[in-house]
Amino acid sequence: MARVSSNAAVVAAQLEARAVAVPAAATAVVRHHAMILETAIRAAASGRPGPEVQSGDYRRSWGTEVRTVPGGVEAIVGTNKPQGPRLEYGFVGADSLGRVYNQPPFPHVGPAVDRVEPLFAAAMARLAEQVVSE
Repeated sequence: MARVSSNAAVVAAQLEARAVAVPAAATAVVRHHAMILETAIRAAASGRPGPEVQSGDYRRSWGTEVRTVPGGVEAIVGTNKPQGPRLEYGFVGADSLGRVYNQPPFPHVGPAVDRVEPLFAAAMARLAEQVVSE
């Protein structure tokens, strides 16, 4: 007669312990990279080749909100200033007051996202590897 047993209870306990630690670690990674993104956007929104700084109000308007959502955590980096899209994408034509503009785009959000995104993906991959290898 052969007897077969497993350490399923031990493995399950280890997985449970890791599951408790992962959300806090993931939140820290998201928060850190959102702040890097906010800083990169602010820097790119500061003078040529980007938009000229008039008062610094637009640059200061950028903020970050990190929140828990079903299945994870998300960060929103944004501004409440209406000139954001106009500066990022440019504007050609008449505005609501009839003023005519031929404003070129000064991309500052897209390039910042392009720089930070691989850093964020690598940090999350390191976190996943750390969880699996513990």
